[in-house]
Amino acid sequence: MFDRASRADQLEEGLRRYLPRLFGYALSLTGEEEKAQDLVQECAMRALDATRVPADEAALRAWLFNILRNLWIDRQRKTLETLLDAEESLLIPDLSASEGRLIDGITVHQALDRISPMAREILCLVDLAGFTYMEASELLEVPLGTVMSRVSRARAALHAALQQSNVRALHVKRGS
Repeated sequence: MFDRASRADQLEEGLRRYLPRLFGYALSLTGEEEKAQDLVQECAMRALDATRVPADEAALRAWLFNILRNLWIDRQRKTLETLLDAEESLLIPDLSASEGRLIDGITVHQALDRISPMAREILCLVDLAGFTYMEASELLEVPLGTVMSRVSRARAALHAALQQSNVRALHVKRGS
């Protein structure tokens, strides 16, 4: 641990650095941009109010993600909402993006919505947030082998969901 001023500086820098990943993780958990923003804001407030902040970079990152995850779990318990209400959580894509990227984004988003919340969570931690298997193991408080098997099963489930997708690119002939 370190003095209050350097703690605040390190925490502020860490929050700035991990904000996009925290938001991505929150979005994957909540499925709604506004809820994800609220969750990240509450996470930041909790972190800034903390009396003890990990000094180690890896520990700080895991600590921030753990705060966010615990806040989400608390909210789930309070509201009894489930992540299976995927149709309402589909984000409106950026229509200026290329058609292929747009279709890919919609397809992956819909496929993520069709896999279990546990599978979605582990993929978001490992594949989107960039946690190692060991870090995810510590964050989720499960054995390393459990993380490895969950990632494997989650990737297989995502692959299967992608194969079942009915979203296809339209092939339009361009005028000559």
